Amino acid sequence: MDFAYQYAWLIPLLPLAAALIIGTGLITFNKSTNKLRSLWSILSVSATGGAMVMAVNLLWSQIQGHDPYLYTFEWAQAGSFHLNMGFVIDHLTALMLVIVTTVAFLVQIYTDGYMAHDPSYVRFYAYLSLFTSSMLGLVVSPNLVQIYIFWELVGMCSYLLIGFWFDRKGAADACQKAFVTNRVGDFGLLLGLLGLYWATGTFEFTEMGAKLTELVESGSLSVGLATLFAILVFMGPAAKSAQFPLHVWLPDAMEGPTPISALIHAATMVAAGVFLIARMFPVFEEIPAVMNTIAWTGAFTAFLGASIAITQNDIKKGLAYSTVSQLGYMVMGMGVGAYGAGLFHLMTHAYFKAMMFLGSGSVIHGMEEVVGHDPDLAQDMRVMGGLRKYMPITAITFFIGTLAISGIPPFAGFWSKDEILASTFKANPILWGIGFLTAGITAFYMFRMYFTTFEGDFRGTDKKLLASVKAENSIGKSPQADDGHGHHHASKPHESPISMTLPLMVLAIPSMLIGLVGTPLGNYFEYFIHAPSEKITEVPVEGFTPEFLLMGGSSIGVGLIGISLAILMYLQKKIDPSVIAKAIMPLYQISKNKWYIDEIYEAVFVIGSRRLARQVLEVDAKIVDGVVNLAGFVTVVTGEGLKYFENGKAQFYALVIFIGVLGFVIATSI
Repeated sequence: MDFAYQYAWLIPLLPLAAALIIGTGLITFNKSTNKLRSLWSILSVSATGGAMVMAVNLLWSQIQGHDPYLYTFEWAQAGSFHLNMGFVIDHLTALMLVIVTTVAFLVQIYTDGYMAHDPSYVRFYAYLSLFTSSMLGLVVSPNLVQIYIFWELVGMCSYLLIGFWFDRKGAADACQKAFVTNRVGDFGLLLGLLGLYWATGTFEFTEMGAKLTELVESGSLSVGLATLFAILVFMGPAAKSAQFPLHVWLPDAMEGPTPISALIHAATMVAAGVFLIARMFPVFEEIPAVMNTIAWTGAFTAFLGASIAITQNDIKKGLAYSTVSQLGYMVMGMGVGAYGAGLFHLMTHAYFKAMMFLGSGSVIHGMEEVVGHDPDLAQDMRVMGGLRKYMPITAITFFIGTLAISGIPPFAGFWSKDEILASTFKANPILWGIGFLTAGITAFYMFRMYFTTFEGDFRGTDKKLLASVKAENSIGKSPQADDGHGHHHASKPHESPISMTLPLMVLAIPSMLIGLVGTPLGNYFEYFIHAPSEKITEVPVEGFTPEFLLMGGSSIGVGLIGISLAILMYLQKKIDPSVIAKAIMPLYQISKNKWYIDEIYEAVFVIGSRRLARQVLEVDAKIVDGVVNLAGFVTVVTGEGLKYFENGKAQFYALVIFIGVLGFVIATSI
């Protein structure tokens, strides 16, 4: 088994090799490479599949009790400074490797069907492999510097993937927004890691936490400075995991192809933030102010995402705000010290949310042939309805995901979300109240999404409705460019090909069952993944205690209330949502307009920075350029005058010397 650990570096290397081979082919023999699309997709899928097999092998080995494995080598040295690189395989790494590789593997299979008509099919696979490699490299990193390197690579790949259809203005804007927003968080992360190194002299996570605690206790480092460094580090996860106020990039990132929405926004890139919080837990858990900041940020983000998702009509943006909300739950769990619960929800959410994003892609794929080539129209739930009759596999798997995220037992989401809420209640009942309310809202908007999309009558052939929705969607937008999908119209949608439905069916299995590894009858997940500071020697077995029944029952109850409201509004039509919207119009407008946060950022940062740039330009033009131009003018004038003294005539030089001496004599005699 040590052989598997020694060659664990192949896990990120395999997808990287596929990306390099495909990328080199595109650069050198573009036409020939694009013609051999099946070859390159098989290479990419096989490389990720090989990494997945190795990851599963390592996870099983860790479950069996194999010691963590660390391999490092000296990468840079200057005086007393030594920087090591390498890889680490422990419980957290093994779990994350399996999550990333399994979802990436299924997404790459799905991509073959979804991107079949796209002219840049091969380039997409190159980006997918590069992204997968970057994320796997991040997961196996043994120290903060190596994580930061791969952190930036993940950000670069997300820029390429979100802006994959760069000829569409929306996609071009979205990838820039994601890149800039993440740079804000990453700058904080860079300052934080440098500050922690300055204080502790190490980039190793466990050593860093122990030394920081020692310094604070001895008084060598103030609590305020330690808190500042830790919060700066937290800015990185806040941006990557789309936490308020750096959450604004994630919904816009839906402009990328749907496989990317599933890969980046379910299991990998956004999970990187929660993963880094877990890695930095030895540092964070000793500083109460930082833990409180993390917890409250997560709680507010959970509520914010859910409150916006209620009114979204775009199926992918609804899922995106749902992701923001669920990431808030994970961060809140980490903030209250529920290390295992936060990671448990990361795992369960990765599978059911990836399945729902891929399900939304299946819906879009089917709708495009009905409503024509208009991405906004194909994603609008108002023109869907009744799709369960035409797309039964997509509908059933989406329904399973909806039950899971709504916290209905025995589906996966119930066990992980309930564990976070129970831990939060012990730490802070107010935070629990926010999470509890958010759980009810989540159940409501997810069943609203399911009923609007899959139940009732199909509305995609109603020309008046299509025209109305298209007009509304086109307000303030430029015309969409071609993304390579088909243009012909069909009278009704159809089920997606097996390459797209097979990943949905596979993901449905963990969405239903994987939560059973963390039940009160035996919390095997907590036993495996417990926080570094905890010592758990046996599987926790609490049983269905009165406390569990009360907490679990209340979360199921609030979920059922949300589901009942969704049934009355969107299935049975007994309550008219538009009447409620008019009654609470200010609140409806706040939700519909995403709390006006984008508008505030536009006014403060975008317009504000442009205004500042114009003022700086004026200073540059009038003062800086003025000083430079004056210096140039003085040089020209003096040079012009002095050239008459350099005429090459000896008589003139003698006259100048005579006048000079005469002047000197007169001056000294006065």
